[in-house]
Amino acid sequence: MAFEGLTNRLQSVFGKLRGKGKVSEEDVNEAMREVRLALLEADVNFKVVKEFIAKVKERAVGLEVMKSFTPGMVIIDIVNKELTELMGGTQSKLAKSNKPPTVILMAGLQGAGKTTSSGKLAKMLLKSNNRPLLVACDIYRPAAIKQLQVLGEQIGVPVFSLGDQTSPVDIARSGLQHAKDNGNDYVIIDTAGRLHIDEALMDELRQIHEATKPDEVLLVVDAMTGQEAVNVAESFHSQLELTGVVLTKLDGDTRGGAALSVKAVTGCPIKFAATGEKIEPLEPFHPERMASRILGMGDMLSLIEKAQSNIDADKAAEMERKMRNAEFTFEDFLEQMEQVRKLGPIDQLMDMLPGMGKMKDMKNMKVDDKQIFRVEAIVKSMTKDEKRKPEIINYSRRKRIATGSGTSIAEVNRLIKQFDDMRKMMKQFSSMMGPKGPKGGMKGLKGMLGKGKKFPF
Repeated sequence: MAFEGLTNRLQSVFGKLRGKGKVSEEDVNEAMREVRLALLEADVNFKVVKEFIAKVKERAVGLEVMKSFTPGMVIIDIVNKELTELMGGTQSKLAKSNKPPTVILMAGLQGAGKTTSSGKLAKMLLKSNNRPLLVACDIYRPAAIKQLQVLGEQIGVPVFSLGDQTSPVDIARSGLQHAKDNGNDYVIIDTAGRLHIDEALMDELRQIHEATKPDEVLLVVDAMTGQEAVNVAESFHSQLELTGVVLTKLDGDTRGGAALSVKAVTGCPIKFAATGEKIEPLEPFHPERMASRILGMGDMLSLIEKAQSNIDADKAAEMERKMRNAEFTFEDFLEQMEQVRKLGPIDQLMDMLPGMGKMKDMKNMKVDDKQIFRVEAIVKSMTKDEKRKPEIINYSRRKRIATGSGTSIAEVNRLIKQFDDMRKMMKQFSSMMGPKGPKGGMKGLKGMLGKGKKFPF
């Protein structure tokens, strides 16, 4: 999880403040010392930490805190607002040209994830009913053009290429003309990277910039390199005038120093954050939501947006009706698992829920993908009648299902038992629900669940 160490440290600091009815200047100084250490350990730029602490301290020793009935909460709110400002204040949206196509130049060092990010950006634009074109300008890295073509094929976006014998400047220029001729409204130019910043790289990028006049120059940086990512961004910005930054591998960086430093050091906003290597759409970077997650307050807005964009509302309503009427079948169960999987890894979704950082058992829980696949294999090995009427699954059928799914009869028995328990619980729960609300209140609910009963899945 990104910022895991920082989140734990800050929650410990603020936990002490919450319990105080009054907060003295010495309490604030002690808290700020710990916050400073936490930020430095998270690999945040030293100058950025110094300025951040000064701003928070100035506001925290003011009258609004000293006279408050909940001074600890007021200080947390101040830190939240300052963290948000540190990362840019508000979401910085992708530019859109008044005269299509909008040209986006992707730059960065080799290995930062430029080509993958270009594909993710194209997929995001495609989901918004745009017609993006990917242009392959990396003629130096072996198989770079092929990689972009494979990505384009996977997501259904055309890729313009002239092979690796034509100069990148000519490819970019021809790609832009191709987009104009074919009605593409966005052009994403995937450029070459180097293992380090050199004059040849920067000169080539300047020439492509001159030839295409991009509306956006996005620098792709690997968040896992921490402070070095900020140094790279600063160097590129001084020579190329960046318009934004794409932070990749944010889920692999437990410290988060790059995300907290890059805007303050370069002045360039973080426009997108990428997690994982799967070709999922790029996620817009929301400073206020990220600040909330860092402080352990969750990110419900992003979770809701994920659900709205990935889950079919009509199917969800029909599923709710079936659950209420105890008509839920194994077919519905399989469909529901597929819908949830669209939202992304379960552990990342849990990070968005407020307070999950405090629940150690849940935080340390590892979701076993193999177990999920085994459950799916069992259900898919059932016939249509068996999925709809689990009660007909006798011993011989269970034996066949276990063989077909590569599991044991015990695993099949366990799943059917859990599913049956769940349906009974749904039936009991729906019978408690009258037109005027739950019958029996919490007492009835406890009776329905029984002593020590847990939800089966």
